[in-house]
Amino acid sequence: MDTYMMLQHYWWFIISLLCGILVFLLFVQGGQTLIFKLSGGDEGRKTLLVNVLGHKWEFTFTTLVTFGGAFFASFPLFYSTSFGGAFYVWMAILFFFVIQAVAYEYRTKPANLLGAATYERFLMLNGLFGTILLGTAVGTLFTGAEFTVSRDNLLSLSGSNVVSVWQSPWRGLEAVCDYRNVALGLAVFFLSRVLAIHYFMATVNDDVIMARSRKPLIISTIAFLIFFLTFFIGIIMGGGYETNPQSGFIWYVKHKHLINFIELPWLGGVFLAGLVSVLTGLFLGLKGNKTAIWATGFGTVVTVTALMLCAGFNNTAYYPSLADMKSSLTIYNSSSSLFTLRTMAYVSIAIPFVLAYIWFAWSKMTSKRQSVEDVEHSDEKY
Repeated sequence: MDTYMMLQHYWWFIISLLCGILVFLLFVQGGQTLIFKLSGGDEGRKTLLVNVLGHKWEFTFTTLVTFGGAFFASFPLFYSTSFGGAFYVWMAILFFFVIQAVAYEYRTKPANLLGAATYERFLMLNGLFGTILLGTAVGTLFTGAEFTVSRDNLLSLSGSNVVSVWQSPWRGLEAVCDYRNVALGLAVFFLSRVLAIHYFMATVNDDVIMARSRKPLIISTIAFLIFFLTFFIGIIMGGGYETNPQSGFIWYVKHKHLINFIELPWLGGVFLAGLVSVLTGLFLGLKGNKTAIWATGFGTVVTVTALMLCAGFNNTAYYPSLADMKSSLTIYNSSSSLFTLRTMAYVSIAIPFVLAYIWFAWSKMTSKRQSVEDVEHSDEKY
């Protein structure tokens, strides 16, 4: 494998890992959908839940921005194709994450214009639509989208330098027509709620909240398993596109993603290890074990990373074009130049240090389980 190809695979791995971390951190969004349910209308408990989540929301937001930025820098053709074509979906995602930031910033500000209840509903909307839309958008990496790519336009003398053209007037919203995309979106949503309750079990010291968490945890666990299995079975039973790295020729392969797991046994092993960890966490959570978040969280990162690697490795088109098969994007035909990937690889050496800082900050902010009284006596409130 030459240096350029190695760097293309390396950066797809970084993108995949960031996606796995992002899905785990969406527990903040899942927790926001449970604030009203678990607090039972009690203002003290509502403030407790908001503040426990408020200590982590910036991690999720920053990871989302980093994920998008890394995608743009390493695979710019995907960024221009998806973000430029399916902009209804991406603008909706951006909108729901912006109102989350506004809600945490202004919820407890004195004499705020909209009132605390409005900002709490903003958090609810972000938790609901932010997770479902993100999951649905990521699902198109497996199921495809309506676009065409014409690289010859870069050399055109006609004045048109548009490379990617979206073929659907719905601008990405048509993704909901594929049940697999919707299933993944709902799986991400219910997983975020499971992770949130596991997080509350480890950080919240309130028996009433814990008692109210039991039923939502059972429902969300069952729903997650149903929707994830629906997505996964649909993917491995369906087809995908394969490419020849040298010629760039693309063709259809039945059960392509299943074949990837078989032909790359290490990838299948990583995926199974992640699933076992997730299932272990789900079991521990239902048993009331306060360490469930670690097993579920680790398993989420590993499983999502493996799924993303399956989408791009083994000469797979990670963004299939449903309008024109030869326009499908692969890690070979959509990446940045060798110089750009190599330069960014040097910068990526800092990633372990960033992760170490996140771990340190996380540990400091969750070293003690919080109660209503702790939040009432705190100088910083969300």
